[in-house]
Amino acid sequence: MVDKGDLLELAAHYVVILVIVTVVLAVVRSVVGDVGFWVELAVIVVLVALYRPLVKSLGMEPSAWRSE
Repeated sequence: MVDKGDLLELAAHYVVILVIVTVVLAVVRSVVGDVGFWVELAVIVVLVALYRPLVKSLGMEPSAWRSE
């Protein structure tokens, strides 16, 4: 069972990825203009897919992501 500390640690990472996605989409919209739903979805998928390996390589992953 996951304890409260692990959940808070995970929640912080999910808030960070939400902020990153929001900022990157805002930058893309301001630079390129309206790119459409599918391009925005592709940007979101790429960012979410790259977040975990990047955080693990920096050694900042939550304890729930560490393999025992």
